Amino acid sequence: MSDVATTVDTYLAMWNEPDPDRRAGHIERAWAADAHYVDPLLEAEGHAALGEMVAGVHGQFPGHRFRRVSGIDTHHDLIRFAWELAAPDGTLTVAGIDVGVLAPDGKLRRIAGFFGEPPQD
Repeated sequence: MSDVATTVDTYLAMWNEPDPDRRAGHIERAWAADAHYVDPLLEAEGHAALGEMVAGVHGQFPGHRFRRVSGIDTHHDLIRFAWELAAPDGTLTVAGIDVGVLAPDGKLRRIAGFFGEPPQD
């Protein structure tokens, strides 16, 4: 998977997929073997841990959906994009940006998630 937009959209599909087997397929397509995800509340290393982390998010936010709300900024092996998490009724739960590192094959190697707007100071 060399197209960055496809990789990012598959990554977001991972977050939205309630079925563990289909979610594992998204993880396999989007993430390198040495996957590492971190945000202010969660951290996971490896494909299995990513699947478990997402299952936990589904338990805490049933029916919520992630969506990309920006283009994808890239340079060298780095990416960044904005996203939102919305409740089933469309109410915004949280928004933020993800900054990541791509592996040579175009899969995600690292993602760091940030919530909300950047600090003013």
